[in-house]
Amino acid sequence: MSGIQARFKLDWPGFGLDVDLDLPARGVTALFGHSGSGKTTLLRCIAGLERAPQGRLKVNGETWQDDEQSGKHGGQWLPTHQRPLGYVFQESSLFPHLTVLGNLRYGLKRIVGAPPASLNTDLDAAIELLGIRPLLERKPDRLSGGERQRVSMARALALRPRLLLMDEPLAALDVKRKQEILPYLERLHAELDIPVLYVSHAPDEVARLADHIVVLEAGRAVATGALTETLARLDLPIQLGEDVGVVLDAVVAERDAQWHLARVEFPGGSLWVRDGGHALGDLVRVRILARDVSIALQPVSGTSIQNCLPAIVEQMAGDHHPALSLLRLKVGPSPLLARLTQRSAVGLGLVPGMPVWVQIKAVALIG
Repeated sequence: MSGIQARFKLDWPGFGLDVDLDLPARGVTALFGHSGSGKTTLLRCIAGLERAPQGRLKVNGETWQDDEQSGKHGGQWLPTHQRPLGYVFQESSLFPHLTVLGNLRYGLKRIVGAPPASLNTDLDAAIELLGIRPLLERKPDRLSGGERQRVSMARALALRPRLLLMDEPLAALDVKRKQEILPYLERLHAELDIPVLYVSHAPDEVARLADHIVVLEAGRAVATGALTETLARLDLPIQLGEDVGVVLDAVVAERDAQWHLARVEFPGGSLWVRDGGHALGDLVRVRILARDVSIALQPVSGTSIQNCLPAIVEQMAGDHHPALSLLRLKVGPSPLLARLTQRSAVGLGLVPGMPVWVQIKAVALIG
């Protein structure tokens, strides 16, 4: 069976982990939640750095852990150094006395029995993918934070992993360095043919990189599923506040060079966004926050808002403040969220099943 089947149960003083997950065999799965929700603990259990006495783990059909139901340390257990995985931590953890190339080659010692030529080919591919060839002769103290993390990622990929684990790799970086490294993370997302588990508490990172999401709270998976549908749930247990919204996959269909805009098409409609320089036909992602969506009962003219689309009210729910309401809408088959006041919802007579028009004030092109 392909994919990742992970079942772990831990009971520590003041914290417990109890998850039973079935995750995709390819793409980026975000482990998302507030600090202390269990994200890193789950990742360490998968890596074998923590042993849950009641645990089962299969990765693409290979059993890495299968403990007896009694909880005794028996059964099957693959130690960390025998698990074909790469792990990227918050801090780069490079050897300061070695050059970048020396750090990369040091990691290859984990691989036993592979022909040297194939190891060099894999290493070269990782160097190209992360764009670090100009850095190979430098030592870590001559690298920026973003460059160090790119080297750490290349080191992890050179190990020929069948699973890549990333524990908040941008957490220690400032905004400028994050923007420097995000395009490389997107390349990993697009080009890797292995599952990636990406720990984060930042909604913007998750929106940009993830295909699948596991929402953790107090050591439990309170929501799991495809990114778009999960973020569009009105009952999502974790509160996203101003960051609540949806992510849609789209295609660049038209460019308006005069006004530096592009029109992107998604299932159900199209949107005008700022031109990000993508070619026609390119796949992109757009993020639409609920606070940037307003509702009208008929098409509106004479407004600065460029995007107005027909929609159906699907669900309504209260929000984090009693004055506010959240609406889940459908634009064709695609979900959308809108935030408005309870007063406006009542004034418009909104009810599930009602046709409306949505005005979208801002759309973020994120990849």
